[in-house]
This record gives sequence, structure tokens and C-alpha cells, in this order.
Amino acid sequence: VQMLAIAPTKEAECRETIKKICDSFAVSPIAREILETATVTGGDKGADYALPPPMEGVVRQTGYRSSWWTQFHCILWRSWLSVLKDPMLVKVRLLQTAMVATLIGSIYFGQVLDQDGVMNINGSLFLFLTNMTFQNVFAVINVFSAELPVFLREKRSRLYRIDTYFLGKTIAELPLFITVPFVFTSITYPMIGLKAGFTHYLTALFIVTLVANVSTSFGYLISCASSSISVALSVGPSVVIPFLI
Repeated sequence: VQMLAIAPTKEAECRETIKKICDSFAVSPIAREILETATVTGGDKGADYALPPPMEGVVRQTGYRSSWWTQFHCILWRSWLSVLKDPMLVKVRLLQTAMVATLIGSIYFGQVLDQDGVMNINGSLFLFLTNMTFQNVFAVINVFSAELPVFLREKRSRLYRIDTYFLGKTIAELPLFITVPFVFTSITYPMIGLKAGFTHYLTALFIVTLVANVSTSFGYLISCASSSISVALSVGPSVVIPFLI
């Protein structure tokens, strides 16, 4: 678009550039191939260039052009691609989690089971909750608010159901919301000196993962209920803090 645009102060130069590009394309093999294809298909006067016919009986029964599984597969694939398109965000979240976990582990390092140690462990467990809650709520609180116009347009076009959209987006982001609690717990658990034993570690990891995913779902709830990103960010803390208490 930038190459073919005409800048206000360089109109003659831009038009000359565009002419060269168009002339070069006109004699290219791709242009000849397109011309031949257009000539062949254009001769078929009965050709139908509309959308392909829907699956038999699907529209009549559900009002959608495709089945539930087809919708779910497409939404899951699209959501997964959007996650892969931003690898820096994933790296930053994992780095942030590792840094916070190391900080908490350093502050509460090597607790012993006396009266002070028990109180310190109690405080560290509360930090487990607060970190997993706020980090995951604010990671997704803008998701649906940002995509709401696109979602409403596609929903009105009967492209997919609400449940397939929600499940597809949630499952596509699930690996990250399992990896973050794993990184956090794996660093803080041995540094603080919580109860030794692999089974106890797995129990703590399971609980922290549940907390993280419940917080994610709660962030989705706030995002869905908010009309804009600014409203979601304003409502989020005031709704989350009572649950922490």
C-alpha cells in the first residue's frame, strides 16, 4: 500500500513509480497466468462465484453454515495463531513470573517451622494468591473488550456460536496459564522451604494452577461485562480485592 500510494508532495514521482511497477507486473509470468485463468473461467457463463453451499441440513437445523466442531476448530486455530504471532508477550510474562518468584523466594528464603517461620510462610502463601490472581486477571481483562466489535459483527453474520468462540480462545491460551503457575511454584517452593516431598510440591502446584485459571476466568467475566477496556481496568481491582480478603 505504501509503495502504491501517492504522497501529496511527490505526486509526479509517485505516479512514475506506480507506472513502472504496473508495467513490470504486466509482462510478468504471474500476470500471464492470471490472465489465462480469467479467460478460461470467464468463458463459463454459468459459473457460480458465491460462497460454497453449506453442509446439508446444518443451516436448516442450527442457522449456521457449519457444524459445532468446524466452528470450534476454526476459532481454536485462529486464536492459537494470534498467540504465536506475539512471542515477545509470552517471553515477557514468563520472565516477569520468574523475577517475581525469585524476589518472593529471596525475601522468605529458608523458613524454619517455629512461630515466626509459620507466620512468614502464611504471608508467603498469601503472596502466592495475590500474584497469581492479579497477574492472570489483568493479563486477560482486555481480551474481550478489545475484540468485541469483531465478535459482534461475526456473530451477527452467524459465523459461529458464543460457546465455540469462548472455548476456542480459552483453550488456545491454556498452555500459558499452566506454564506460568509451574514456573512460579517451581522457583518459590524450594526457596521458601515449604514442606519437602514431590507429592506435596505437586499438591501446591495443582492448587496454584487452579487459582491461576479461576482468576483467568474471572478476568474474562469482567472483560465480557465491561463496555470498554478502560471500564474493565477500573472495575477489575475493586472486584478482585474483596475475594482476596
